[in-house]
Amino acid sequence: MSEAELRLVKAAKNCTIYSIQFLSEDESEFERFYAKFRDESVYNEDFERLLNIIGRIADFGAFERFFRPEGKMSDRVCALPVLKSRLRLYCLRLSDKILILGNGGVKATGTYNEDDTLKGYVITLQNFDKLITEGVKNGSILVTENTIETKNTFDI
Repeated sequence: MSEAELRLVKAAKNCTIYSIQFLSEDESEFERFYAKFRDESVYNEDFERLLNIIGRIADFGAFERFFRPEGKMSDRVCALPVLKSRLRLYCLRLSDKILILGNGGVKATGTYNEDDTLKGYVITLQNFDKLITEGVKNGSILVTENTIETKNTFDI
């Protein structure tokens, strides 16, 4: 298990965007994804499309139409983009106004389960989703309309 915390990426009027930050890392999961692909010309078009979608989500909200379902029916894991792309960015969509960005990579297999790296990113988000649900139930996490308030670190 690794300790992690929730980091604010962007607080906009229609959506607050967070990412997971492992305390052993210098960057959040989304920052690590960004660093992997920002200078990778092979995936430049897909990467730019993802960044544009995140910008639209911040402006308008994290509506279901922006995401493709991933994970299991019992969790809130989803992926960007909905359109055909060689890149996947895995997320937790808590509501139209709260989004947690994870990490992602090149989608070269039929499903994320066939790629150990992508599967790891999804499992991390599934575990984090469970921790948020438990924290809300026991009162250690407060989820309002557009924020998540907690002083906790999480063992993922």
